[in-house]
Amino acid sequence: MPRVSAEHLANRRRQILDAAANCFARNGFHRTSMQDIVRESGLSAGLIYRYFTGKDDMILAIVDEWHTTRAAGLEAAGDPLDGYLDLLRAIAAPEADRQRKLSMQAWAETVREPRIRALARQGVDEQAAAFGATVPDAAIRVLVAIYQGLLLQAAWDDELDVEAFVAAVRSTAVTLTGRAPRTEASDVTKEP
Repeated sequence: MPRVSAEHLANRRRQILDAAANCFARNGFHRTSMQDIVRESGLSAGLIYRYFTGKDDMILAIVDEWHTTRAAGLEAAGDPLDGYLDLLRAIAAPEADRQRKLSMQAWAETVREPRIRALARQGVDEQAAAFGATVPDAAIRVLVAIYQGLLLQAAWDDELDVEAFVAAVRSTAVTLTGRAPRTEASDVTKEP
């Protein structure tokens, strides 16, 4: 029997995670059943269980991917404050609706699931490391809280002015961190 390529395995895993994410965003982590994911994916339950032991493993994989992508985006920005402000814009963008729904649930899961809590802790630690030892931990936690607050507001407030929010956060972050971003507010014309 021919071997299945690594690309095929990665694509199948992606198919399962996309189906799970769609179900979780629509119905929540705990109201989604494995049968819902089976239906959404179009795959058999047996095949899905070859990749994941259950919903918790899928949730963890989704959160892990989210953190990996976010960390890469922060690193690519070059400047931690610019990266953070870009992260705020991205999470508030209209096309990020599914990500917002999943993110809010993931934050809630940190009180129940130690592995997700560890990923959330890792995200806070990565943000602190990006700013360096000169920025107090309390300031990093305030920035995380601002992110969490924007996540919630963007989920329910269709009239939220994201650029005004980011400009206000920029001023606050400069005060908190003692660092100015590399880009000036007037230079930022990125689409969310």
